[in-house]
Amino acid sequence: MTDFLLPTLGGALIALSAIVMMGALGRIAGISGILGGLLPPAPARGEEAGIRLAFIAGLLGGPLLLALAAGGSGIGAPVVSLPLMIAGGFIVGVGTALGSGCTSGHGICGLPRLSPRSFVAVGTFMATGIATVFVVRHLI
Repeated sequence: MTDFLLPTLGGALIALSAIVMMGALGRIAGISGILGGLLPPAPARGEEAGIRLAFIAGLLGGPLLLALAAGGSGIGAPVVSLPLMIAGGFIVGVGTALGSGCTSGHGICGLPRLSPRSFVAVGTFMATGIATVFVVRHLI
C-alpha cells in the first residue's frame, strides 16, 4: 500500500506547492530555477532569498518529517555509486541550463500552461531518460 500511497501523496504535495506558488506569488515552481537563484553570480537577497530557502527546506524536510512520522529513513537507499550520482547530477545541471528549466518546472508547471517549450523539454527529458535506463541496464 505504501508503495503506491506515498508516491501519490508526494506527487500531490508537489502539485499543491506549484499551485500555491503560482497562485500566491505568480511564479513557476522549478527546482533548478529556485536553487539557481540562490547561487552566484547574482544570488537572491531578502524576501526573495527567504522564499527560495523555504521552498528548498520544505523539499528536503519532507522526507525527514516522513521518517519521524512513519519510521525509516524517509528516502530509499542509493542504487548507484556516489561518482555515478555526481556525474548524473552534473549532466542534469547542464540539461536544465540548456533547457531553461528542469523536469519540475517544465513538467509540473509548463505542461498545464500548455507551453510549447515545455512539451519539447519534457519529451526530450523522457526520451533521454528512457535511453539512459536502457543503456545502463542492458548495455553496460
